[in-house]
Amino acid sequence: MKFPVLILGLALSIGAASAVQAADQPIVIKFSHVVASDTPKGKAADFFAKRAAELTGDKVKVEVYANSQLYKDKEEMEALQIGAVQMLAPSLAKFGPLGVKDFEAFDLPYIFTDYDDLHTVTQGEIGKSILKKLEPKGIVGLAYWDNGFKSFSANFPIKTPDDMKGKKFRIQSSKVLEAQMKALGALPQVMAFSEVYQALDTGVVDGTENPPSNMYTQKMHEVQSDLTLTQHGYLGYAVIVNKKFWEGLPDDIRKQLNQAMDEATELANKIAKEENDQALAGIEASGKTKIYKPTDEEKLAFKLKLVPVHEKMAPRVGKKLIQDIYQATGFKPDSL
Repeated sequence: MKFPVLILGLALSIGAASAVQAADQPIVIKFSHVVASDTPKGKAADFFAKRAAELTGDKVKVEVYANSQLYKDKEEMEALQIGAVQMLAPSLAKFGPLGVKDFEAFDLPYIFTDYDDLHTVTQGEIGKSILKKLEPKGIVGLAYWDNGFKSFSANFPIKTPDDMKGKKFRIQSSKVLEAQMKALGALPQVMAFSEVYQALDTGVVDGTENPPSNMYTQKMHEVQSDLTLTQHGYLGYAVIVNKKFWEGLPDDIRKQLNQAMDEATELANKIAKEENDQALAGIEASGKTKIYKPTDEEKLAFKLKLVPVHEKMAPRVGKKLIQDIYQATGFKPDSL
C-alpha cells in the first residue's frame, strides 16, 4: 500500500491536530494489530483501551482493531507513519525493514535463555536505547510486550536440523530469520501472518515458527501434524505511536496514557507464559498435532547450527549491541 507524498503530509498534520479536539469530543486512538483478541497481545491491547478511558475520564477513546481488520503486516507501519492509525504493536522483526536494524537482535536464535534474560534487556537501558532509535522515523516506542518463545511446527516430524533441509518455512520479513532458516538448510518464505493458516493448509509452505498461543488461536495446529518444542527464538512486540500525534497530546493526557501503558505492559508480560502454557495444553488436547520435546542432545544440535547466526548477522545488527546483550544476560556462545 503506497501513499502519495501529499497525502503523507496531510495525514501527519491531521494526526497532530487530532490531539487537540473540542472539550466534548474524546481523543480517538486507533490501535491496530494483526493477532487474535484472545492472545496475550490482544488482551493487553483491550486492557490498555479500558484503562486509558478510566484514567483520562473518557477523554480518550482507544479503538482496538484486531486480526488485521485494518491493515496486514506489510501495510500497518506505513499506515502509522502517515497517521491513518495512531498506535500499533508490531513484532520486533518489523523494524529491520524500516531501517532500525538493532531490533533484529531480538530475532537471533537462542540469544535469550529465559524470560529473566529477556527482561534484563527489554526493561533495561539496552531496550530503551533501541526504542529511541525509532524517533527519527516519526515513531515513539512506548513499551515491549512479550508473546513467548517460538518453536517449529510442520507437516512432518522434526527431531534434528537435518529434518528441515529443503523444506519451506514461513517467516516474518527479517534478514536474521532468513539466515536462521538457511543455517538449518530450510527455505525461508516471507509471508503476512494473516495468510499463514491457508498457506499451511494448502501446502504452499511446509511449516512455520510460533509461540504456542499464536499457533493455537490461529488454529494452525489443525493444519500441522507436528510441533517440536525447540523454543529457539523470542517473539515480542514494541508498542509504538505516531510521534506527531503523541507529542500533540496535552501533558496530563500523555501522562495518564503512559500509566495505562505501564499497567498493560505488566499484564501482557505476566500472562504471556501462562497463555502459552494453556495454548500448548489446548494443542495437545486437540489430538491433531503431535508435540515433541527434544532431548538435551537434540536441542544442542539445533543450538550448534543456529548460534553461529549471531556472528553472521553482527555486521547488520551491530556487533557491540550483541556483545552488550551477552554481557547483560551472561550468555557465552563459546561454552556450547
